[in-house]
Amino acid sequence: MNEQAYLRIWQVVASIPRGRVATYGQVAMLAGLGRRARMVGYALHKAPHALDLPWHRVINAQGRIAFPDGHDNRERQIARLREEDIPLRQGRVDLVRFRWRPGTESWPEEYLQPER
Repeated sequence: MNEQAYLRIWQVVASIPRGRVATYGQVAMLAGLGRRARMVGYALHKAPHALDLPWHRVINAQGRIAFPDGHDNRERQIARLREEDIPLRQGRVDLVRFRWRPGTESWPEEYLQPER
């Protein structure tokens, strides 16, 4: 286990604000770990419960929950996202609308939309 990397991942996840999500890859990049998205999943699995991390705010790059259908944590994650008014439509979170963009929380929404 790379303790320093896990600590950085946990710090990033702890920073994701209520009502926003981040992808595994985004968390890895923000933690300074490049494209090590899988490490984020391992770190969340190993996180001490006492940290009380908002793990439910971390989803895959397609906006989907990584847990398979029928897994208890999948249902728990869906419920927690809905409690934060983050809906899933056709099994996906709208990343354009709900993705966390550190440092841009006060920007008007039109500046945060992707160019078309």
